[in-house]
Amino acid sequence: MIYRETGQFKPTYRSDSAVFPIPQDRWVVIAFVVFLAVVVPLIGTEYVFQAILVPVLIYSIAAIGLNLLTGYCGQLSLGTGGFMAVGAVACYKLSTGFPEMNLLVVLLFSGVITAGVGLVFGIPSLRIKGFYLAVATLAAQFFLNWLFNKIAWFQNYTPSGTLTMPPREFFGVLITGAAAEPHHRYLFCLGVVVVLALAATNIVRGPVGRAWMAIRDMDIAAELIGFRPFQTKLLAFSVSSFYVGIAGALALALWLGSVETAEAFDINQSFQILFMIIIGGLGSMLGSFIGAAFIVLTPIVLTNVMVYGFGFEAVTAKHFEFIFFGGLIIFFLIVEPHGIARLWQIAKEKLRLWPFPH
Repeated sequence: MIYRETGQFKPTYRSDSAVFPIPQDRWVVIAFVVFLAVVVPLIGTEYVFQAILVPVLIYSIAAIGLNLLTGYCGQLSLGTGGFMAVGAVACYKLSTGFPEMNLLVVLLFSGVITAGVGLVFGIPSLRIKGFYLAVATLAAQFFLNWLFNKIAWFQNYTPSGTLTMPPREFFGVLITGAAAEPHHRYLFCLGVVVVLALAATNIVRGPVGRAWMAIRDMDIAAELIGFRPFQTKLLAFSVSSFYVGIAGALALALWLGSVETAEAFDINQSFQILFMIIIGGLGSMLGSFIGAAFIVLTPIVLTNVMVYGFGFEAVTAKHFEFIFFGGLIIFFLIVEPHGIARLWQIAKEKLRLWPFPH
């Protein structure tokens, strides 16, 4: 057999706790990343990079951040769009205020600033949870959008009130701005996603991740056996906001270029990222990527099929898109709460036993 789990014994604890303990899984993931980094830039078009690949990568980071908070720690948040706005504003202010600062450092500080904001809005999680916590984070969404629109300092007193990312280089290669090559933006974004995804995977597999899952499953029992709910929840809010802030900074720098925070990072953005982890799979790193790809690609496919294939109007296709996503969310919440990622795991289990029925 080419792929099997039995008989692959691990002589050390380190090898047994690896992210990919099965060599075949590890080589498949490495080959896929190499394909994305080497082959895709050679064959991809500007439309593929700007309309599909870069948005999928950016939304994957945001979905991972929300999944750490909601899927692993069990804290429902509807303020993801507001935290993305914090990351975008921080990236804009740092880029314009410190033109010589490295772009990676700008992204890092944007994430740290967003983590601090998320820490503040995560304080109510000690007393409230569930629907009431979702309302509190929803208030954060509206407050942050109002703050960035009300105070002109965040837009550097520009009359239009928009944030425009200045051209920035990364080791001599232009990454941001209208003159930047699309495949350069894509490769930079891909590198950031790979690093952050590996970091998140190691976090959830360690003591911090086990503490989050204990709080998610039963917070009172977790507190009785020694976990500290307040510190654990605040850490989840901080790490989640860090990821979401970097996603917002990347959205401004590599994808949108110029945004109005109230429109680009509104409540619809928060719901869209929540739908990603519901459809992709709560508590799953793979589900974050699947959900992001699904949410980005499905509207494009539906529009092309309905408008150009069947001759429907674009407005009708948009309405059908809402119906389609609403039906999918209801389906996954009822039939399979762990989303497409769990369906993939079930399919792999069936394929291991095929052609035998049990």
